[in-house]
Amino acid sequence: MRARVYKSTGSWYTVKTEEGNFCVARIKGIFKLDGITSTNPLAVGDWVKMEHEAGGEEGGWIITGIDSRNNYINRLSPANKYQHHIIASNLDQSILIATLKDPKTSQGFVDRFLVAGESYHIPSVIVFNKSDIYREKEMNLFHERKQMYASIGYKVVLMSLEQQTGMEEIENILRNKTTLLSGHSGVGKSSFINSVVPGKELKTQDVSGWSGKGIHTTTFAEMYDIPLLNARIVDTPGIREFGLVDIPKQELSHYFPEMRSRLQDCQFNNCLHINEPGCAIKKALNEGKLSLDRYVSYCMMLDSIEEKTY
Repeated sequence: MRARVYKSTGSWYTVKTEEGNFCVARIKGIFKLDGITSTNPLAVGDWVKMEHEAGGEEGGWIITGIDSRNNYINRLSPANKYQHHIIASNLDQSILIATLKDPKTSQGFVDRFLVAGESYHIPSVIVFNKSDIYREKEMNLFHERKQMYASIGYKVVLMSLEQQTGMEEIENILRNKTTLLSGHSGVGKSSFINSVVPGKELKTQDVSGWSGKGIHTTTFAEMYDIPLLNARIVDTPGIREFGLVDIPKQELSHYFPEMRSRLQDCQFNNCLHINEPGCAIKKALNEGKLSLDRYVSYCMMLDSIEEKTY
């Protein structure tokens, strides 16, 4: 029987069969996936093969195989910085819910999310929530960010879950697709899922007053169906910081669309765009053709990458 993983809690998996039935299954033995060193053998979104457990309880299922993934997105494992944890697989797109107030999502976090999507060929959409509490300062910042990201090909949406504005545009984005949903805790992910998934009442919590940061309400990634849109959405745990996994310094600029189109004009093939002569990226930056804020994000990510020495 073929099924898709909807939730993983470590050793047990909630799966949905091709006939549309949900059941619980476990894996037998160790899955080795070529070229992937991850802390989890199966991820939400995986298609798997199952069979009834021999000698087990009636209705018990064993996962015996995994289909090839179209793609996956990951983060650094909290337990081992040299391993990664696959967040979800077989995605059509990702949506990052960000906020400019209560809590404020840093541009660096947004850019790391976009780089992660680019590196696995997963289109990204940025949704700024809580527009109902934005004053002139936040609205000016939103328009700046929208212009910056839209000019390099990203879709940017303004939303207020409180006032239910922007929802029609987002539903059209979700329609007929499997979408990864991410963002800091406190930005409204759970409220968003409650709004679009029929009958879902996920626990939500306010932003912590003393730190200004959200409180984690999701422990494991989980996929939900949105029947009216023929869509699926994957909720992820509140992620404080994305780790750039397996991206060498020389490759980082390839995941910035505005840099990618200019790389062939650099004098050196291995240019890092810092202080090398004949750098097309620095030239475009000095001519005002590239965003200084995005370039600063690039430099910070470059500094954070630890080259593997083994």
